Amino acid sequence: MQRSEDPSGTSYDVIVVGGGIAGVSIGYELAADQTVCLLEMESTLAYHTTGRSAAAFLETYGNEPIRSLTSASRSFMTDPPEMFEAPLASSLPLMFIAPVGRADELRKLHAEVTQLSPGVELLEGTSAERHNPLLRPGFTELAMLEPGALEIDVHELHQGYVRGLKKRGGTIVRSAAVASAHHDGSLWRLTDASGREFRAPVVVNAAGAWCDGVAALLGARAIGIQPLRRTVFMVPAPTGVQVEGLPLTMDIDDAFYFKPETGQFLCSPADETPQLPGDARADHLEIARAIDDINDATTLDVRHVRGSWAGLRNFVADRTPVVGYDPEVEGLFWYAGQGGYGIQISPAMARTGATLLRDEPLPVDVADRGLRASMIDPGRSGLRAGDGSIH
Repeated sequence: MQRSEDPSGTSYDVIVVGGGIAGVSIGYELAADQTVCLLEMESTLAYHTTGRSAAAFLETYGNEPIRSLTSASRSFMTDPPEMFEAPLASSLPLMFIAPVGRADELRKLHAEVTQLSPGVELLEGTSAERHNPLLRPGFTELAMLEPGALEIDVHELHQGYVRGLKKRGGTIVRSAAVASAHHDGSLWRLTDASGREFRAPVVVNAAGAWCDGVAALLGARAIGIQPLRRTVFMVPAPTGVQVEGLPLTMDIDDAFYFKPETGQFLCSPADETPQLPGDARADHLEIARAIDDINDATTLDVRHVRGSWAGLRNFVADRTPVVGYDPEVEGLFWYAGQGGYGIQISPAMARTGATLLRDEPLPVDVADRGLRASMIDPGRSGLRAGDGSIH
């Protein structure tokens, strides 16, 4: 039976801090056999990062651990459990493009990703232009096409996990920023800003950009989480251009990307500007730069922007998630640093996190794709050695 929304003083098996995709997904997995209370500091879940994501499911995007987790999440995205009320995924091919002189970088990426994504193919410039007629003739030397990439319904993915967590008896408490924490030898006692107390032997730190701040309240050392701003903007399609069916197109050097979006284009400068945790705002200088780059690479001829916003992508120095028990603080379980990949890896990442919290082996399908617990462990070498800057 679901617990009260105001369970002042109630004990649980696990407290999850953070109501974005990370918190609700691992909360759902844990609630299968444990009592779970999720605390969200805002009055709305997924306000800062998840709710602003332009997420796609890209098996060739990110480093090796990210690609492993993404690949292991495909079956969930294409055939989700019954708590999801609408299809989560639709076809959206991905095309990486390399301008003249950058083809070797794309060949290197292709060699790295083909083991998990054998359907990926390299295209010469003229062939790339046939797949995406918006590419300016002669700009692209080489392209890489991932035909199985998907567009994800971020809202439905998040809300499905929320419904699933509640159905399994989980409690979600909003406007519950953690103000203090005390460990009495067996239980954590968390008090929120309103004075409500929540008790559990394990606290899952899934607080996104605020993970290091939450850790400090629990007496743990920071992992160097760095929020990075990512700007997104919308532009109209040129007259006569058929938007539907065009691929999500990304520059190999992360200078920009653009994708079709209901008769227009969603674009980004793919910026990664460090900022403090908070409400991210679009960077109009980055938008101007991206417009120049997009106009050089394509015939979109962007003249004006219809709207813009920004979100945070939260990384540690090696750009790999941090998942597991803190090596120094009892009962603190890290679930942090998922960067800009949190949506696409959420199914496999949540199953992985839940097994590690239960001190069980990694899911077989995840391990078979090359992920090892040591790759994401909070005690891994060098994680806390630096200043948290992104390289």
